[in-house]
Amino acid sequence: MCNISSMMEELHSLDPRRQELLEARFTGVGVAKGSGHNESSNQSLCSVGSLSDKELEVSTHLKLKRPLPLLQFPQASFYTHSAPSHTGNALQKTHSQSRTFSELTMEKLAALESSKSSDLEKKEGRIDDLLRVNCDLRRQIDEQQKMLERCKERLNKCVTMSKNLLIEKSKQEKIACREKSMQDRLRLGHFTTVRHGASFTEQWTDGYAFQNLVKQQERVNGQREDIERQRKLLMKKKPPNASQTPPPNLEPNKRKSKSNGAENEMLSLAEYHEQEEIFKLRLGHLKKEEAEIQVELERLERVRNLHIRELKRIHNEDNSQFKDHPTLNDRYLLLHLLGRGGFSEVYKAFDLTEQRYVAVKIHQLNKNWRDEKKENYHKHACREYRIHKELDHPRIVKLYDYFSLDTDS
Repeated sequence: MCNISSMMEELHSLDPRRQELLEARFTGVGVAKGSGHNESSNQSLCSVGSLSDKELEVSTHLKLKRPLPLLQFPQASFYTHSAPSHTGNALQKTHSQSRTFSELTMEKLAALESSKSSDLEKKEGRIDDLLRVNCDLRRQIDEQQKMLERCKERLNKCVTMSKNLLIEKSKQEKIACREKSMQDRLRLGHFTTVRHGASFTEQWTDGYAFQNLVKQQERVNGQREDIERQRKLLMKKKPPNASQTPPPNLEPNKRKSKSNGAENEMLSLAEYHEQEEIFKLRLGHLKKEEAEIQVELERLERVRNLHIRELKRIHNEDNSQFKDHPTLNDRYLLLHLLGRGGFSEVYKAFDLTEQRYVAVKIHQLNKNWRDEKKENYHKHACREYRIHKELDHPRIVKLYDYFSLDTDS
């Protein structure tokens, strides 16, 4: 009995937290395990009293790893030593309170464990879903990347094919321009090199079209001179008016002159007016023909000016360093020369990125220039493209881009 009382005193002397842990272990584990642990519950309370504080701390840290055997306080073991009645009642009351507390604690632990396990299952399910979605997205990214590579390859093939077709078309246009230029050289004329002393100069020679017009003009002029001469002869044969009737003694002289030659024959008034009207009509026709020749000559002169410009363009294109269809800035494919002026060339080009026709103006500096002159020209060119870039007008070409080729272009 003294052992039991000393054990109870030792239990009450512990701090409330350890006492609660011991009571929960003794009562809760025993309830959870049931009747199969009755032997362990009949152990002596002296073993409890012999636990030290260090063992209690170790058991507290190891309570989540392995459940300890439950120590219960059967009523029979207390009465073997003839304990007082008030001590047994106190133990029964404490035991019932501890059992009720342990049952509530176990229910809470079970509910908490079930909620945690359900949350864990939800989280694991969510993780699995996210991993599955991540795998699907990675697979889609790989497919899109492969598709992008295929599209890039296809685009490069299309660009290469477009370049080849544009170059072929440009070459055909160049051949057609040169054939037309050769035909126009015969029709409109060409430049020939003529030597004057120690120097050579280019002299223009007209083609057969101008030569034919000159011949027609000469023919018209000849016909006009002939008509004018015949009109003068007709004026000599003009008959006198009725008020100017010649005297009768002149009649034999007229017949005599008529017999001498037809050129001195006097015409009647009707014949005279008839011949005069014929000459007027012929002169009117010649004037009309001469006007047509003049119009054709002016048209040929305009065509000849275009032909001369085309000859110069072909000559400049053949002597240009960009005649072999280079691609500038990996974007602009040069097709053919539009014109040259000063130190700049303008090419018709195709924008491979935006798929549109553009005009490329190339500024070239003379390599023999001094650095100051090159810098001044570069400054003016930069000022020109800055002003041009700000312009936005439907009648003025728009500047899209500018770049450098080398130190001199």
